[in-house]
Amino acid sequence: MGCLFSRRRKPAQGGQLPPAQQAGAEQDAATSEQKAPQYSWDLRAKIDPKDYTFSGLKNETVGRLPGKVAGQQFVIQDCENCQIYIFDHSATITIDDCVNCQIFLGPIKGSVFFRDCKDCKCVVACQQFRTRDCRKLEVFLCCATQPIIESSTGMKFGCFQYYYPELALQFKDAGLSIFNNTWSNIHDFTPVSGENNWGLLPETAAVQDYVPLPSSEELKAVRVSTDATKSIIPITRGRRQKNSDESCLTVFFAGDYTTANARKLIDEMASKGFQLVQTKEVLMKAEDAHRVFQQSALEFIPLLEKGPVVALEFNGDGAVEQCRSTVNEVFSGTKVFVSESKASASQDVDNFYNFADMQMGM
Repeated sequence: MGCLFSRRRKPAQGGQLPPAQQAGAEQDAATSEQKAPQYSWDLRAKIDPKDYTFSGLKNETVGRLPGKVAGQQFVIQDCENCQIYIFDHSATITIDDCVNCQIFLGPIKGSVFFRDCKDCKCVVACQQFRTRDCRKLEVFLCCATQPIIESSTGMKFGCFQYYYPELALQFKDAGLSIFNNTWSNIHDFTPVSGENNWGLLPETAAVQDYVPLPSSEELKAVRVSTDATKSIIPITRGRRQKNSDESCLTVFFAGDYTTANARKLIDEMASKGFQLVQTKEVLMKAEDAHRVFQQSALEFIPLLEKGPVVALEFNGDGAVEQCRSTVNEVFSGTKVFVSESKASASQDVDNFYNFADMQMGM
């Protein structure tokens, strides 16, 4: 019966192959080495968990510069009296057992979870925000979904306000829209009858009074501004009581300058004393347009195929007239939906934001 394996040829004298065969064998080995497969996991830079962790620190100022986290997960734990700055986007961040810390967290694609923390002041941008067993956190927040607190007390929230040159691109890399911010729509998972576990920071609250600019030489290289007018996130009133019973809905449709146009209108209206209540960026379909824009729907339906719309609610006496006037003057070549009258504007706002909240599962 024949053997399944061929026998190896015995080497020539002294265990050496003849010169020609020896050269051929060496060539084959070199070729084999060159053709060895390379896998994606071989090419990836090795990740050291220590680069993505701050643990057991006390009385220190630490941080990560733009580009140093690059979408990885990050862990912050057991820190006391520290100033911590993550000037980059990340996948998720957990903060455990931190006391009396001041923390800035750049855009987080997924969730940020605070557990067993107390007396901390934070600036946070994320998809999901959650706390458990925390006490006295003050947070300037941008959150795409409804923030949730659980078994937590003394929580205070304000609207995210921050700027540095790389921040806008980091929001994009994290898949977050600067117009989707439900910072004041808090859900208390464990409410206590007769008590309120959370509230809002004063309207006059300035972020630098809570989380100061970094003092270390390395982190000073990040050109941070806490000027509210420069904030990447438009500052909104959220669920604070409105100053007027008149609001106006304005909707910009997808195009090359949608974000710039929306920011321009926000600046124009703010300069005239009107307040931005809420903003939203969301995809719409034809049936949604009929529900929201009603008689004007047919005019705007063709624009919906280009991408998401950006909606703004302004509040103040005369908001509708001023908004229509500004849009006509500044955006005369651009199709924009603006409420027609004070009488219809309230319904416009309700129609749009009820639709948007359903779309986003709020």
